[in-house]
Amino acid sequence: MSTSSDPLLKTPLNDLHVSLGARMVPFAGYSMPVQYPAGLMAEHHHTRSAAGLFDVSHMGQLRLVGDDAAAAFESLMPVDVIDLPVGKQRYGLLLNEDGGIIDDLMFFKREEDIFVIVNGACKVGDIAHIQDHIGGTRCEVIPMPEMALLALQGPQAVTALARLTPGVEKLVFMTGGHFTVNTGTQAIDVFLTRSGYTGEDGFEISLHETQADALARALLAQAEVKPIGLGARNSLRLEAGLCLYGNDIDTSTTPVEAGLNWAMQKVRRADGARAGGFPGADKILAQLAGGDTAPTRKRVGLIALERVPVREHTELQSLDGQRIGEVTSGLLGPTIDKAVAMGYVTPAFTTLGTRINAIVRGKPVPMEVCAMPFVPTRYYRG
Repeated sequence: MSTSSDPLLKTPLNDLHVSLGARMVPFAGYSMPVQYPAGLMAEHHHTRSAAGLFDVSHMGQLRLVGDDAAAAFESLMPVDVIDLPVGKQRYGLLLNEDGGIIDDLMFFKREEDIFVIVNGACKVGDIAHIQDHIGGTRCEVIPMPEMALLALQGPQAVTALARLTPGVEKLVFMTGGHFTVNTGTQAIDVFLTRSGYTGEDGFEISLHETQADALARALLAQAEVKPIGLGARNSLRLEAGLCLYGNDIDTSTTPVEAGLNWAMQKVRRADGARAGGFPGADKILAQLAGGDTAPTRKRVGLIALERVPVREHTELQSLDGQRIGEVTSGLLGPTIDKAVAMGYVTPAFTTLGTRINAIVRGKPVPMEVCAMPFVPTRYYRG
């Protein structure tokens, strides 16, 4: 990954973005499209109503190979890797020795390996961490820098993709497989999953970088599909209540503080068949037990009671003016048409319906703790 003084890297779709009039910005060491001429609001609504194509080729892809790969990978996360069936995908969390989140990721159990996707800004460190802890001795860690990644998201994503790839309509959420996409001029081998980062139905498609442009153009030729940039990707994921690494979770955050208990299966918890055995296990299991060892802050969803966007790093206060936390993500949600945010507050203020204030430019903006997602998810479960 580039440093701030290095020239920005380009994804295989860079020329396509430029030809479509995208506004390019630095992101995770890459030049990435933040929006296209239609604008963020139009892109957001199009993804919610039809299908949006995202370039996420900056993400890191790798393979874990070997008979001990599942058990080895499980030793790095509070997640059940061993029992995940072949053909299924799962959300995972790399932890440090203090239980802080190094990164969140997706992994897929294939017959031949475990396929892993990590965040673009963290991929160099993630791959080194995995290599240092389990590579060589327990499994082979194979980075895949030659692979591109596209995400096709929205209620009509399956209609558009199935024209080119019959059979994808049979997949359900968090499953996938190897497919061949027929663009009309060539057949492209891909590995895809029915998943994504918008709260909508959709697919993430891994393929060789040399074929990414052809596939993107074939998808954009479908009537339902339009290109979508990072701006709408962020607003879509926030409405879906999904964490952004570096904002809502980081090495100072534990999964329990972040409300990610659902990502830690029973088998890895206290009294489970494979309890503990991951970095920070003592702290995480103690936090799950509650009582005196419960976290001193928790992530919550917030809706502003005034039409005032509340951005990250905004201070949160009790109604009597005491500091109780901070916003980590916030914007005016295009679908819900209200200012929504996520942030961390002390436990006394986590009950749904609790009123607190966000301090915006020195003035209190009333907010209410609410359930997430802010917009109901529409994953296809069959």
